[in-house]
Amino acid sequence: MSNKAFELFTAVPKRHNCAQAVADGMGRSDLVSELAACGGGRAPEGLCGALHSALLLVKPENRDAVKTEFSAAAGALTCREIKGETKFPCAECVRIAAELVEKYR
Repeated sequence: MSNKAFELFTAVPKRHNCAQAVADGMGRSDLVSELAACGGGRAPEGLCGALHSALLLVKPENRDAVKTEFSAAAGALTCREIKGETKFPCAECVRIAAELVEKYR
């Protein structure tokens, strides 16, 4: 399923932001409209949208582990830091977030 999230995010024409791609790719198409405003650094607290979506999809007791592993892989938790400082690709954030959902659901 994590590959589906990556495919949705990288599809042309673009129909999903990072948060939407993770949710839809993980079988939660019901969240797509709710997450429309969570891409491009607009997720709550400036989080990466893919990470924000992943946090919605995992059990509450696993959220800290998801944040820790995501930060270790992407170099940060916020979109601004990921895009600006670490230059980590958004598509890879989507892939990592989806893999973490699979791991911690």
